[in-house]
Amino acid sequence: MEQYTVAITDATFEEEVLQSDLPVLVDFWAPWCPSCQALNPVLEDYARDNGHRVKVAKLNVDEGQEWARRLGVTSIPTMVLFHRGEKVDQILGFESKPETYRILDSALQQVQSA
Repeated sequence: MEQYTVAITDATFEEEVLQSDLPVLVDFWAPWCPSCQALNPVLEDYARDNGHRVKVAKLNVDEGQEWARRLGVTSIPTMVLFHRGEKVDQILGFESKPETYRILDSALQQVQSA
């Protein structure tokens, strides 16, 4: 399994995401989704490179649908950035590794400067 990302469930969402001291990027994914599978190593690398400033969490929507429904996630992969328990950004789909890093860095920069 992943070394730097955190697997979460509907039951652990509040503790791992909403109560986190760090901003949290939640990846809503499923094992049958090819784009999700392509994004997995990119997010693992991002978590390794940026774990000091963001927690990267993964929620399998096949195993837990409550938070996906609450947040209006209708397609995967979808990444939602939380800061201080609030949703602050949502990123849809899969991009190249450099583009994903650019998008995530930009979103984190906005959160950290707020």
